[in-house]
Amino acid sequence: MRLNEITYNNATPVDGYGPGFFRVGGQVFEDAILTGPGGTAGWGGYSDQSPLLALSEHVDVLLIGTGAELAHIPADLRASLEQAGLGVEIMNSPAACRTYNILLSEGRRVALALLPT
Repeated sequence: MRLNEITYNNATPVDGYGPGFFRVGGQVFEDAILTGPGGTAGWGGYSDQSPLLALSEHVDVLLIGTGAELAHIPADLRASLEQAGLGVEIMNSPAACRTYNILLSEGRRVALALLPT
Protein backbone atom coordinates (compact mmCIF):
# COMPACT_ATOMS: atom_id res chain seq x y z
CA MET A 1 0.00 0.00 0.00
CA ARG A 2 1.28 3.46 -0.86
CA LEU A 3 0.69 6.27 1.65
CA ASN A 4 0.96 9.94 0.74
CA GLU A 5 1.32 12.78 3.18
CA ILE A 6 -1.39 15.39 2.74
CA THR A 7 -0.48 19.06 2.96
CA TYR A 8 -2.95 21.87 3.44
CA ASN A 9 -1.87 25.29 2.18
CA ASN A 10 -4.08 28.14 3.37
CA ALA A 11 -6.49 26.55 5.81
CA THR A 12 -6.66 24.03 8.61
CA PRO A 13 -8.56 20.76 8.13
CA VAL A 14 -11.20 19.49 10.52
CA ASP A 15 -9.44 17.14 12.95
CA GLY A 16 -12.56 15.61 14.42
CA TYR A 17 -16.25 15.98 15.15
CA GLY A 18 -18.90 14.40 17.28
CA PRO A 19 -22.18 15.13 19.00
CA GLY A 20 -22.12 18.87 19.72
CA PHE A 21 -18.47 19.65 18.84
CA PHE A 22 -15.93 20.17 16.08
CA ARG A 23 -12.14 20.10 16.44
CA VAL A 24 -10.17 22.27 14.02
CA GLY A 25 -6.43 22.69 14.37
CA GLY A 26 -6.55 21.02 17.76
CA GLN A 27 -9.07 23.53 19.14
CA VAL A 28 -12.54 22.33 20.16
CA PHE A 29 -15.62 24.36 19.18
CA GLU A 30 -19.02 23.54 20.66
CA ASP A 31 -21.19 25.86 18.59
CA ALA A 32 -21.64 26.66 14.92
CA ILE A 33 -18.36 27.54 13.19
CA LEU A 34 -17.02 28.97 9.98
CA THR A 35 -13.60 27.84 8.79
CA GLY A 36 -11.57 28.55 5.70
CA PRO A 37 -8.60 30.55 4.47
CA GLY A 38 -9.08 33.23 7.14
CA GLY A 39 -9.08 30.78 10.04
CA THR A 40 -11.84 29.37 12.23
CA ALA A 41 -14.37 31.38 14.22
CA GLY A 42 -17.82 31.11 15.68
CA TRP A 43 -20.72 31.54 13.28
CA GLY A 44 -24.20 32.79 14.17
CA GLY A 45 -26.03 30.32 11.95
CA TYR A 46 -28.26 30.97 8.96
CA SER A 47 -29.15 34.53 10.00
CA ASP A 48 -25.44 35.47 10.14
CA GLN A 49 -24.92 35.99 6.40
CA SER A 50 -22.23 38.70 6.38
CA PRO A 51 -19.20 36.46 7.17
CA LEU A 52 -20.36 34.01 4.50
CA LEU A 53 -20.76 36.74 1.89
CA ALA A 54 -17.29 38.10 2.76
CA LEU A 55 -15.84 34.78 1.54
CA SER A 56 -16.83 35.41 -2.07
CA GLU A 57 -13.42 36.94 -2.95
CA HIS A 58 -11.44 34.13 -1.29
CA VAL A 59 -13.25 30.87 -2.07
CA ASP A 60 -15.13 29.28 -4.94
CA VAL A 61 -17.15 26.77 -2.93
CA LEU A 62 -18.87 27.08 0.44
CA LEU A 63 -19.90 23.83 2.10
CA ILE A 64 -22.69 24.18 4.64
CA GLY A 65 -23.14 21.42 7.20
CA THR A 66 -26.74 21.42 8.45
CA GLY A 67 -26.20 19.34 11.59
CA ALA A 68 -26.84 15.65 12.06
CA GLU A 69 -29.37 15.51 9.22
CA LEU A 70 -29.42 17.01 5.76
CA ALA A 71 -31.78 20.00 5.70
CA HIS A 72 -32.60 22.86 3.37
CA ILE A 73 -31.05 26.23 4.10
CA PRO A 74 -33.27 29.32 3.94
CA ALA A 75 -33.99 30.33 0.35
CA ASP A 76 -32.89 33.93 0.93
CA LEU A 77 -29.51 32.73 2.24
CA ARG A 78 -28.94 30.50 -0.79
CA ALA A 79 -29.94 33.32 -3.16
CA SER A 80 -27.59 35.80 -1.46
CA LEU A 81 -24.66 33.38 -1.59
CA GLU A 82 -25.22 32.47 -5.22
CA GLN A 83 -25.64 36.14 -6.16
CA ALA A 84 -22.25 36.80 -4.52
CA GLY A 85 -20.75 34.17 -6.85
CA LEU A 86 -20.26 31.42 -4.29
CA GLY A 87 -20.91 27.83 -5.19
CA VAL A 88 -22.96 26.38 -2.33
CA GLU A 89 -23.12 22.71 -1.37
CA ILE A 90 -25.43 21.58 1.41
CA MET A 91 -24.92 18.32 3.33
CA ASN A 92 -25.05 17.02 6.87
CA SER A 93 -22.18 18.26 9.04
CA PRO A 94 -20.13 15.01 9.17
CA ALA A 95 -20.21 14.71 5.36
CA ALA A 96 -19.35 18.41 5.02
CA CYS A 97 -16.28 17.95 7.26
CA ARG A 98 -15.01 15.02 5.22
CA THR A 99 -15.65 16.77 1.90
CA TYR A 100 -13.95 19.95 3.12
CA ASN A 101 -10.81 18.04 4.07
CA ILE A 102 -10.69 16.32 0.69
CA LEU A 103 -11.13 19.58 -1.23
CA LEU A 104 -8.45 21.25 0.93
CA SER A 105 -6.03 18.44 0.16
CA GLU A 106 -6.64 19.07 -3.55
CA GLY A 107 -5.74 22.74 -3.12
CA ARG A 108 -9.28 23.95 -3.80
CA ARG A 109 -10.53 27.35 -2.64
CA VAL A 110 -13.14 26.17 -0.14
CA ALA A 111 -14.74 27.25 3.14
CA LEU A 112 -16.95 25.40 5.58
CA ALA A 113 -19.88 26.60 7.69
CA LEU A 114 -21.07 24.04 10.24
CA LEU A 115 -24.01 23.63 12.56
CA PRO A 116 -23.40 21.17 15.43
CA THR A 117 -24.82 17.66 15.26
